[in-house]
Amino acid sequence: MKVHINQIPEEGLHLEGEDPSSILELNDPLVKPRSGVRYALDIGLSDGGLFATGKLAVDLNVECASCGKKFTLPLRVDDFAMQMELHGPETVDLTNQVREDILLALPPYPHCDWNGQNVCKGATRKTTEAIESPGDTHTWDELDKLKFKSN
Repeated sequence: MKVHINQIPEEGLHLEGEDPSSILELNDPLVKPRSGVRYALDIGLSDGGLFATGKLAVDLNVECASCGKKFTLPLRVDDFAMQMELHGPETVDLTNQVREDILLALPPYPHCDWNGQNVCKGATRKTTEAIESPGDTHTWDELDKLKFKSN
């Protein structure tokens, strides 16, 4: 996603569009882009720097970490913000910042019940009853009973 600095008016520039999902450089076989990377950004110049704020979106095919079911996860970054100093080039590439924010928003363990419209069969586990401690004995009390040999 390249921005021509000379084309940014004083009041800023609003850009909307879609870049190919290949900019994400995803190498995980369990995470596959289903759409391109959509963006709606407000870009401006300030004191020798460039800033951008806005929204990013991409739809991903992922696998549930609990049950293994494949599902579509609409990943959204509603508060994208970045700033960089300008060092002379007329064109600035925002791809690295966009990629980073999307990858940071990826859940480490996606679940198919993320939106409450599905019940994940792998997430329901039978729990055992809590282990009862004998009487009022506390762990520290038992440790206090230990006798150490003195040299």
